[in-house]
Amino acid sequence: MRPRLRLVVEVLALASVPCVLAGCAALSIEQGAALSLLVALGAIAVFLTGYERSRPGLGQIMPTAVLAALAAAGRILFAAVPDVKPVSAVCIMAGASFGRHSGFLVGALAALVSNFFFGQGPWTAWQMYAWGVVGYGAGVLAAHGVFRRDAVLYAYGFASALVYGLFLNGWYVIGFVHPFSWEAAALAFAAAVPFDVVHGLATVVFLRILYKPWRRKLDRIKTKFGLG
Repeated sequence: MRPRLRLVVEVLALASVPCVLAGCAALSIEQGAALSLLVALGAIAVFLTGYERSRPGLGQIMPTAVLAALAAAGRILFAAVPDVKPVSAVCIMAGASFGRHSGFLVGALAALVSNFFFGQGPWTAWQMYAWGVVGYGAGVLAAHGVFRRDAVLYAYGFASALVYGLFLNGWYVIGFVHPFSWEAAALAFAAAVPFDVVHGLATVVFLRILYKPWRRKLDRIKTKFGLG
């Protein structure tokens, strides 16, 4: 698939999920949770199949696999502290260092693997998608030099946690707030704000501590193995 066409397919796949969530809410579709879950799974499948078809070499696979494992291990390590997780920060570093596809895969794999500890369920697909979007967005912005300023990096880290929460909370509202009403949805989102803010602040702290030293090491790996 040509790079430009692949980009269009990726953007459409990612955009389809919030569009379906919004549509299910606006139309009060009873099976909205199942429908939106299928769309989220389809978006994830687009990236997994696209990555497989690109036939990446071992040198390309290993950094993604290692970062996904580190993100999953970090989530488990901080299990006792609600919403304080390094996953979003690691996804951002993966996307910034190895590109948008690596960023998406690190987020998706970290959610899948860590949920063997936390428990698998329909929420797994949403976590895979949401953290994948965090990593993908970081890859796109880094490719345009946006993260050269620390303030922008930290702002994205904080905002990415809110976006993650937006998707998970949106799925919760569609699936479990019955009968649906905009007032009930607003209350559900408002109740989640403190947790999303803690997630955002934690992501900023992890980026402040880890981003620069890890980025230097990851850039050396890219140079050594010609992954640029």
